[in-house]
Amino acid sequence: MPKTKDKFDCMAAKADKYVLYQRSVQEPGSEVKFFNKVFKKEFGRKPLTLREDFCGTFAICCEWVKSNKDRTALGVDLDPEPLAWGKANNLAPLKPKQQERVTLLEQDVRTSGEDKFDILSAQNFSFWIFKTRPALLEYLKHAYQNLNDEGLMVMDMMGGGECWVEDHTDIRKFKDFKYEWEQHKLDPITHDATFNIHFQFKDGSRLDRAFTYDWRFWSIPEVVELCKEAGFSQVDVYWEGVDDDGEGNGIYTAQEHASPDPCWIAYIVGIR
Repeated sequence: MPKTKDKFDCMAAKADKYVLYQRSVQEPGSEVKFFNKVFKKEFGRKPLTLREDFCGTFAICCEWVKSNKDRTALGVDLDPEPLAWGKANNLAPLKPKQQERVTLLEQDVRTSGEDKFDILSAQNFSFWIFKTRPALLEYLKHAYQNLNDEGLMVMDMMGGGECWVEDHTDIRKFKDFKYEWEQHKLDPITHDATFNIHFQFKDGSRLDRAFTYDWRFWSIPEVVELCKEAGFSQVDVYWEGVDDDGEGNGIYTAQEHASPDPCWIAYIVGIR
């Protein structure tokens, strides 16, 4: 009689949530390309130094130093678990000289160090962890202080009517798993929002709530106004273009106005 597969022998039990996250959520190469584009547009040269706040497994830091032999990166995050995973899985495969150009700090991102950077990034809506205007303003002031005179900050945003539907789930299929982004709760008065990431596998097993986020759902005008209050001389919104079928084409350009979209991603770029 064949053995019955137990819960410890399913695909979910063997899965690495950070591998799944990087495959389904992150595109470090695209991020570095965008950083290059906006920095060169503003300052006419290539950026060399990067600070990645809320860096997690710091995949962007690693991609940054791989992209140019003169580039250095600093990753900052409070959580030791993803940092340790990143050291073993993202940093270790790099060449020794590339590894030397990555520095990691396990600390609060609300710090102003002596080092200054060309670019400071806060990706994947990570700064939404700050739920009040004073808290977010404090962080943005530190970010401003951490930039060179020729420096800029890049943050991403999401929005649209679909993002306000509780218990709505977006699903993306990959070869060996499904990625599920669940908009679990959203309070229209406080804008407190809870989101979950789940993974489902071909054998029917699931990795529920692999990641959970307790955020404030910020709007673009609020963040732009706070960036200006923090000292940024100019704040641009980069909106995604569309292809012939009306779908997003992955090309972001600075825009002052945009048409409504049920679900959108945009970048906010603060220029020091």
